[in-house]
Amino acid sequence: MNTAVPPGVVTRWPAPAKLNLFLHIVGRRPDGYHELQTVFQLLDFGDEIGIEPTDDGEVVRLTGPAEVAPDDDLAVRAARALRVASGSRRGARLHVRKRIPLGGGLGGGSSDAATVLVALNALWGIDFDLRRLSSIGAGLGADVPLFVGGESAWAEGVGEQLTPLDLPERWYVVIHPGVAVATRDVFDAPELTRSTPRMTRHDFPQASTRNDCEPVVRARFAPVADALDWLGRFGVARLTGTGSCVFAAFESAAAAERVASRTPDAWRSFVARGVRRSALQARVAEWRQLRRGITE
Repeated sequence: MNTAVPPGVVTRWPAPAKLNLFLHIVGRRPDGYHELQTVFQLLDFGDEIGIEPTDDGEVVRLTGPAEVAPDDDLAVRAARALRVASGSRRGARLHVRKRIPLGGGLGGGSSDAATVLVALNALWGIDFDLRRLSSIGAGLGADVPLFVGGESAWAEGVGEQLTPLDLPERWYVVIHPGVAVATRDVFDAPELTRSTPRMTRHDFPQASTRNDCEPVVRARFAPVADALDWLGRFGVARLTGTGSCVFAAFESAAAAERVASRTPDAWRSFVARGVRRSALQARVAEWRQLRRGITE
């Protein structure tokens, strides 16, 4: 059954953010990439991608972040990579509505790429399985397979070796302190710890954990240090990824909202619920059910 969507139909797809509940750097490979251990917590907060399939074979971004050139946008690159891998002759017009801060450690670009892969896989009628889509995504960024799979997970390797985790429900206050942090600069820092002892996923969450990137980012970005110190007055505050966003977990939405409401005006904050499965997976299931109803 051909489930490809005809030109002129614009559909909207969620691209959720993530947190690194901890981030240990346990080694460095000969190719320069770092070996990691982390837990990815997906959130019910993120970007939105509007996608209009076309028959002209072109992939264009009509709206998106001004700071990122369209051809450099991971959403555009993902669509073009899927087109090459599948041999599809179709195209797409993309509208990227950003809510996830750039350079914040929340996985926004990778999530946008994953959403485009998953959505166009359906909209173009390609029907690759998630493993194939994850393989394409891994060529775009180490975090893309996480968002393609759509489940909170224990991760190793460079972040691509994923084991789904059923994490306790928490609400998170996330603060963006108004600066962007380049991941490469953090991983290239000579003072970065690269030898944290390995643990197993069964050790989490009882084991003592941290973000090995946090001391580097604290020292180089005063606003991040200030945000960590301020949020630390209300709970255990931690950097996500290489930053710049920081977060703390709370037992209820009300408790998180109370803290977020006190965020200093110089920073942006939001409250998000941790989820086991991505909203993207629910959207795909909804779309497929709708298409079945139309074609039957």
